[in-house]
Amino acid sequence: MNFIKKIGENPDAKDAQEALAVLRAWAETADPVEVARLDPAIARLLPDGKVSNYPDLSRVYPEDFTPDATYRASMPDLQNGPSSLIVGAKAQIQHVGISNFRLPIRFHTRDGGDLTLETSVTGTVSLGAEKKGINMSRIMRSFYAHAESTFSFDVMESALDDYKAHLGSFDARIQMRFSFPMKVASLRSGLAGWQYYDIALELVEMHGVRKRVIHLDYVYSSTCPCSLELSEHARQRRGQLATPHSQRSVARLSAVEEGAKCLWYEDLIDMARAAVPTETQVMVKREDEQAFAELNAANPIFVEDAARSFAERLLADPRVGDFRIVASHQESLHSHDAVSVLTEGATFASESLDPRLFSSLHKPG
Repeated sequence: MNFIKKIGENPDAKDAQEALAVLRAWAETADPVEVARLDPAIARLLPDGKVSNYPDLSRVYPEDFTPDATYRASMPDLQNGPSSLIVGAKAQIQHVGISNFRLPIRFHTRDGGDLTLETSVTGTVSLGAEKKGINMSRIMRSFYAHAESTFSFDVMESALDDYKAHLGSFDARIQMRFSFPMKVASLRSGLAGWQYYDIALELVEMHGVRKRVIHLDYVYSSTCPCSLELSEHARQRRGQLATPHSQRSVARLSAVEEGAKCLWYEDLIDMARAAVPTETQVMVKREDEQAFAELNAANPIFVEDAARSFAERLLADPRVGDFRIVASHQESLHSHDAVSVLTEGATFASESLDPRLFSSLHKPG
């Protein structure tokens, strides 16, 4: 065949036809494995040809297969590969890990009891600029080793120690988010109902310093002081019935625990309620509804007032270090919300805010 002599030149259709004849002649007598080694697509050149399944892979799930240590050691691990595999800039990552893995967790309560709650856990570690990645499952495995314990910040510290050690990281964070129930009495009727509070416990280690943080979302009613005065003005001057506007409002209180004494979730809730007593109600009869109207009239509050009232309570408690208050009054008068942010200390100080920070405070009924 003269095709062999033309390697490196531009073959024409005649050359291609002769080469195809050579491949077909060889493939008809060659072992299918040989064909597949050269190029599995060659089999398609044969009459009724099919690509050989080489290597011959099993398509049945091996239920009885158990990997031993040698097999596991042979498995590829790209996340722990060399820095040459890094995609993008070789830059340090402050937080990398997993968010919202859920499990039932037992928590201590202030009255000495334990409560099992569905909990969403976020675990992250820092990643050095020269490291490709982390094994995400190690965060879960480290956390699960403590999952049967009754959780407190001390248990969270043990879990943090474990996954820092397993992942070889210098900074780390655990956040546990859950809905905490407390039975709350109605204002006048003697009824009681379960109020649920969105709470998150956060343990953060940066540059060798650990901080324990409690986050609480507190939902309350805010009556506008200006609207209240204008309504009364209409009544007195013109005998005109008018009602001040009020709205469901939310404050997120984030407090760093300081000192040896425990800052219970219930304590933070009590502080919020003492600062702004117009908490939304659970069980309500007519006398409770009337009482709530009177309570709102006795405590009219702008969003600035709310932030400062919460701050006053937090500043007075020696168990609270740095803190942040984010308040949102979700207006019934306006088509926008009134918001405020008040911080104390360096932990929460920031020039920039998450663009969706305030929208995260909207609480559907």
